[in-house]
Amino acid sequence: MRGLAPLVLSLALATRLSAQAQPTVKEHIALGDSAFAALAPAQALQHYRAALARDSTNYEALWKASRELVDIAKQVDGKDDASKKHRDSLYEAARDYGEAAVRVNPNGADGHYMIAQSLGRLSRTRGGKERVRFAQIIFDEANKAIALDSTHDGAYHVLGAWHEEVMLLSGLQKMFAKLLFGAGFLDKGNWADAQRYLERAVALKPQNIFHRYELAGVYIDVGKYSKAREQLNALETLPIADVLDHQYQTEAKQLLEDIKGEKDET
Repeated sequence: MRGLAPLVLSLALATRLSAQAQPTVKEHIALGDSAFAALAPAQALQHYRAALARDSTNYEALWKASRELVDIAKQVDGKDDASKKHRDSLYEAARDYGEAAVRVNPNGADGHYMIAQSLGRLSRTRGGKERVRFAQIIFDEANKAIALDSTHDGAYHVLGAWHEEVMLLSGLQKMFAKLLFGAGFLDKGNWADAQRYLERAVALKPQNIFHRYELAGVYIDVGKYSKAREQLNALETLPIADVLDHQYQTEAKQLLEDIKGEKDET
């Protein structure tokens, strides 16, 4: 379980290093990794940025800085304009880091994944028109990540969520997309792939709470309530490894209550 121990080690290492020479790029990345493991994204980001201050083309520091910005942004849950603007700016900065990572190393799966991840998160805060604008990029970048690393559970998750989001668009939104953008690619969206990709993410990393939570949501969307209950019940005992895992567990309990007594439709 990610928790206090990695953070203590991180602080101890930082204290030791402060008495010596300034940390190297490698040492800053190690400190960032320890903070990430301790669910401290702001501290992790600080170290990755410090590494980039010494080497602006370090691929690992670039994509990991993007990851931490996403973790910070997704905890900004206010619905007022100031919160929305702040959250969106963090996702946009995460996208910038992801794109910088891809420029440095186009053959690295994590850079492509972080572009898809940051835009996927950003699109959920936007209206239908902007979500359509992002849809092609998210789809392409997630597929590139999988082509480069067929075991990238995060990229499979993004693709599964993409199919779900497309299927939840209204007919009017899809019509607008086709008229304005020629977005016939949205026709690729389907429930079967939403399930298939999220099931693959769960198979690759079964301890990931968010994978199971989103898969359960898709099962509910298509009326597979028994399968949804399996996922929601399973995630309750999984280790906390993400800044929102406690929230997902709480929401899972509410979902279980919401679908209580529902019978499978498919």
